[in-house]
Amino acid sequence: MPESQRAALIQALPYGRRYARALTRSQPRGDLLVAESLRTLTTSRPADDLPALCRLYQEISRHFSAQSGHHLEEGSLSILQRQLLLLLTLEEVSPPMAARILDLSDAEAERETERAYSFLRTGIQTSVLIIEDEPIIAMDIEELVLQCGHKVAGVAHTQEDAIRIARETRPGLILADINLGSGGDGMRAVAEITKTHNAPVIYVTAYPERLLTGETSEPSFVITKPFEPLTLAVATYQAVSSFDLASS
Repeated sequence: MPESQRAALIQALPYGRRYARALTRSQPRGDLLVAESLRTLTTSRPADDLPALCRLYQEISRHFSAQSGHHLEEGSLSILQRQLLLLLTLEEVSPPMAARILDLSDAEAERETERAYSFLRTGIQTSVLIIEDEPIIAMDIEELVLQCGHKVAGVAHTQEDAIRIARETRPGLILADINLGSGGDGMRAVAEITKTHNAPVIYVTAYPERLLTGETSEPSFVITKPFEPLTLAVATYQAVSSFDLASS
């Protein structure tokens, strides 16, 4: 593989990891999926002119589909529908490019996306603890949470407040900023909360590439600031449904 293509794939890795972790609902499984996909990409010639990141998304999707199939279970999204939603919302890929990545026609992609949106409108409602140190941003996130049909268990601006509110409210989901400024650290707050309360966690950050390095224990669910209601709805579905699967 030419050095320029290798460098482009290295730059794409954090976003590939985010996509793979969301697909598999697991950091270890997601990172293994990325490693398998990279082996394929680095030992074969590109079949088309897709950008490096989109080729990585494509290979991750192919490997995951081969492992999981496109089976649609009652009461859940199909693998294909989840891939489409994650590409469109979490990874902010355009609809035509998402269709190309998944080897679909535009019409097929549009049809499956609409089916997925219809499913999400029925919603997975839960109570959400918001951990965010900036008051205005916290208010915006609170509004998005409500738009998605969830209840707000509480809003914490500091690490200490987050631990206290979680203890008092027992939220069904934690939506946490990572850097709380002088108020502490969001990941440390979550680590302390989850010692006594088991709940799915979504981290929000403006710099996901700094977090998704694959070098340490890292979150499986990460969304980038700023985000739209649909992005939150998809991430919530992923986090809560994976938590339900693990608990069953």
